[in-house]
Amino acid sequence: MHDDEDLELPKSKSQLKREVNALQDLGAAIVKLGAKDLSKIPLPDNIANAIHEARRLNSHSALRRQMQYIGKLMRDVEPEPIQQALDAIRLCGQKSSAHFHAIEQWRDRLINEGQPALNEFIGQNPQADRQQLRQLMLNAIKEAKLEKPPKSARSLFRLLREILDDGEE
Repeated sequence: MHDDEDLELPKSKSQLKREVNALQDLGAAIVKLGAKDLSKIPLPDNIANAIHEARRLNSHSALRRQMQYIGKLMRDVEPEPIQQALDAIRLCGQKSSAHFHAIEQWRDRLINEGQPALNEFIGQNPQADRQQLRQLMLNAIKEAKLEKPPKSARSLFRLLREILDDGEE
């Protein structure tokens, strides 16, 4: 007597093709990474060499063949640790991007809203130097009115980044 649930059905041709394409897509995502991020991915030597070769290629058809080869090599390894490392890199990039946008929003609010935004920022970041922030904010507003280069706005952004980065630690 056999339990039907214990029998594993063979994968369909479509399912196998989807898995192969997923591995090839994973390889393509790794090829697009920068050198610093690439070093964080746990790759066997043969796949690492194939990826370095793909990064060197300029011809579209040669790159396509190399990507297929990388997909073939990926079938022989467990893709889960590689996918987890890639997801961690992407998450770090998203957090960094969100942090950058938060700093930009504070700078824009300080320039556009003035004193009320400064009071709110100081309330959330009491370690900040109110006088320095106020001076840069007023200079940035003046530069914007006179259509001068945004030197003070850039300085304000740098100061906000320092304050917010110190607050995260």
